[in-house]
Order: sequence, then C-alpha cells, then structure tokens
Amino acid sequence: MSLKIAIAQINFLVGNIAANVQHIIESAHTARDELGADIIVFPELTITGYPAEDLLLRKDFIAAANNAVYSLAEQVSGIALVVGYPELDGDRLYNSAVVLHQGVTLANYRKQALPNYGVFDEQRYFAEGSQPCVFEFNGTFIGLTICEDVWQGGIIAKTKQAGAELLLTLNASPFNAGKIHQREAVICEQIKAAQIPLVYVNQIGGQDELIFDGASFVTDSNGELVFRAAEFAEQISVIEFHEGLPVANHCAPQYEATAGIYQALVLGIKDYVRKNGFSGAILGLSGGIDSALVLALAVDALGADKVEAVLMPSRYTQDMSNEDAVLQANAMGVQYHIVPIEPAVNAFTGMLADIFAGTKKDTTEENIQARCRGVILMAMSNKQGRLLLTTGNKSEMSVGYATLYGDMAGGFAPIKDVPKLLVYALANYRNSLSPVIPERVITRPPSAELAPDQVDADSLPPYDILDPILERYVEQDQAADEIIAAGFKREDVARAISLVDRNEYKRRQSPPCIRITSRAFGRDRRYPITSGYRGI
Repeated sequence: MSLKIAIAQINFLVGNIAANVQHIIESAHTARDELGADIIVFPELTITGYPAEDLLLRKDFIAAANNAVYSLAEQVSGIALVVGYPELDGDRLYNSAVVLHQGVTLANYRKQALPNYGVFDEQRYFAEGSQPCVFEFNGTFIGLTICEDVWQGGIIAKTKQAGAELLLTLNASPFNAGKIHQREAVICEQIKAAQIPLVYVNQIGGQDELIFDGASFVTDSNGELVFRAAEFAEQISVIEFHEGLPVANHCAPQYEATAGIYQALVLGIKDYVRKNGFSGAILGLSGGIDSALVLALAVDALGADKVEAVLMPSRYTQDMSNEDAVLQANAMGVQYHIVPIEPAVNAFTGMLADIFAGTKKDTTEENIQARCRGVILMAMSNKQGRLLLTTGNKSEMSVGYATLYGDMAGGFAPIKDVPKLLVYALANYRNSLSPVIPERVITRPPSAELAPDQVDADSLPPYDILDPILERYVEQDQAADEIIAAGFKREDVARAISLVDRNEYKRRQSPPCIRITSRAFGRDRRYPITSGYRGI
C-alpha cells in the first residue's frame, strides 16, 4: 500500500484570501499532475495567512475565509487538500484544519494548544479544541495536529490512541537564531516517545517582523529525520509512504548560524518590499558598518537595480567614509547620489540662532544634522515610491543611541534586532561570498560622525562588553545583580540598564524590524513607556 504526500512549503500573503486560494489551487495541481501526490498538506491558517492578528476580529474577514474553504472544495479534484483556516462555529473561532477531497469534507480538526507567549497571541482570538482528529484515506488512518500541538506529547499520544498511524501537522513556526535545531530536537523526541511517523509542514516567508523559515521535515516512527525541505525557500515536495512507513528522501543541509541569519534578513527585506508594493528600497550610506550591511542585504534581496544609496556628508564626515561608501556602491552596482547636508544644517541653525542664543552646543546640534538627513531620505522615498530602510542596530536601539526623526526615520529597520557584534559577523560572512564591503569599514572604530573625532566608545561601553549585558537584560530578563555576578563591572551594567530603561519611548517610535533573536523589540517585548520601574 502506497501513499504520496505533498508538502506545500509556500509563501502566503496575510489577508489576501483570494490570492491565497489561487495559490492553493495552483500548488495542488502541481502536486497532482507533476508529482503524482495523493494528498497535499499546507501550513497553518493557509486561507488567511499567519498571523492575521486583529483581522481575525472582523466578521466580514472570517466570513470570507470560511466561504473560501467551501468554494475550494469544489475547485480541486483528484487530490486531497489539508488546509488551515479560521473556523467560525456559532460565536467561537477555532484555529482549524480541514481535509477536502472530491468536493467532500473528510475531516475537520481544531487546534488544542494555543500558544500565548513570545510573539504568539492566539488566546486573544481562538477557542481551544478538545478532541483528536483521525481520518481514513487510501487505507491509512491519519491524524491531524497544528503547530503547538506537537510540542506537547500528550496531544500526540491521544491522537495515536484515537487510531492514527501517521500524523500530519500544519505549522507557522517563526524563525529565530537556533530555532530550527530546537524545533527538530523537541519534536523528534516527542515522536520517538509516541512511535508514530510525522509530516511537519512549515510556512515560508516574511510577515512584518516575523520570518518563517520553512525547513519542513518528515520523521519515521523512531523520530529520525527522513526528509528536510530547504530553509528560506518555497518548495513543493512529495514523500512516499509504503505500508505506513516513510521512504527516505533528501535532507536539505542546514545553514550555519550566521549564514542562516543573513538569509532570514534577506527574505525579510524582500517580502516586506514586495508584499507592500514598493518599487524598491533607498537608504543612507555613510561609510559605516551598519549601512554597509543594510546595503548588501538590500541588494541581495531586491537586486541592484531596485536599490538606491544616498551619501550625505557633513563637515564632520571623514574622507574615508565617503570613499568607502562610493567603493561599496560601485562594487554592488547600485545608483548613488551625494547630497551634502551643510546648507540645510546652516539654514536650521540660522533659524534657531536667536532662540538658542546664550546656550552651549550639545546633542541638539548633532541631532539637527541627523534630522536633515532624515528629511532628505524621506523626500526621495516619497518621490520614488521606494521604501526607506533605516540602518540602526539592536545595540543602538537598546540604549537609545539614535536620533528620533533623524537616522530613525524610515519605513523598515532590517537590522534593529541585530546586535552590533553580529553586524560585524554578518558583514564578514557577506564578504566571504564576494568582497563588497570595504575592509576599512569593518576594521575602523564605529562613529556617528556628528561631532569632531567622535566614536561610539565616547558614549557607550565597548560593544564586546555592552552586547552581552544587553542580551542578558533585554532577552533573558536577568536582573542587574545576576549580570554583575556573571563577571561584568557594576558601572557598565548600571550604565547599560539605565539607558535601556529610559529609551522605551524611542523604540516605540522606531520602524518595524526583522526578528532574528528570541526577544526582539516589538511584539514579544512590550514594556510601558511611562513607568517608574528601573532595573538598577
């Protein structure tokens, strides 16, 4: 007895139900006609895309999603579809999976484990299912689960007890560094304990700050991988089962950690630009490491013809910064413009001269420079319909080392979740593929160049000290005493934590980012702006 199951690791657009249904139909025809599949399994909430957030609170949206399921059943024949959708039953909404075949509903399953931690907020929208679901197809009894269900052994065990000989699980499991290893380790251990084969189908693509990395897989009943799809790529694959056992297939190699993060950032930029209808991207290229990395990411995501760079030197910009920026723009084949900001800075300082009379120069004057650059970039973005990418990193965003309405101005912040030390690692990785970032950009001390001979170390602890402190405080929620006990100087810890605590107002006004760590600023770290809490 043979059964061919297609894994539809494809990229959906949240909210575009009609386009998603068409994508389902085309994928099903491909799996049926070209791959000979009997069943095709799609990711979690296929119809609406994941996460649909508060679109799920709209009655018209839910009605359209449920109607799409009914129409889908009539539009595909010759292959069974396993599709995720938000199922409305009375006044309750469920995160469900339906099995459609020859115009008939063979089974319907309601997700039982609703995650409500980190980036997940499913209990805001969905009611819990309570029953396992098993259906018979071509002589095989198949159980359905959805994402978080398979992280809990009890649900797997109950599904097997209900008669399942094989599990299909629909997933929207987002990427963060190391997640693929964790995902496979946990689920393979659960499957080994339950002794039942599993087909794990994961979503692919960027959705605002979330990246879904794919890497769908199949295990045998011992929890051993027999197939893995590629990371960060759309792919329809077929796995054959003989007498209920999966036939070993190709296991795509996993990216090394830094390379995987780079691919996630590239996919995030590509999908944000594409799905939001921008004609391309634009960014300020300073000759520093952060903007150099963002330019490389943008070109790799969109192509050189879709990316534009703007050099905006001031009186404090060193010649080598301009030289290196031009070198990289030429190496990557992007169009660039040089727009000196001195006339704009002089105009603003002249306008404010009487008001500022009798005061000392401070960061106010430094910020005017950054804000002049922001105005220039936003004007070009508006005129050309290109998305303005900001270039601040996580270390800077953590401590507020950025200018509101200046270098923070823009529509998307690709490296806002990338700590400074990782910026260097990613730049070196990109240069290992082809040397596009000038070496001097990587080796020179980082500087905002808003004052004479300015370097970041004038205002911040060295990044090899700052980044580990920030990781412990921001991502791991460690208290100051814990961080100090780990070997960090009290003054460094106090300085870093104080800056983090008092700059929430800046982070809240920054553009969305691409989440690559386990705790990004955004949907999984939500701190009040107005707060009497101080970490030290």
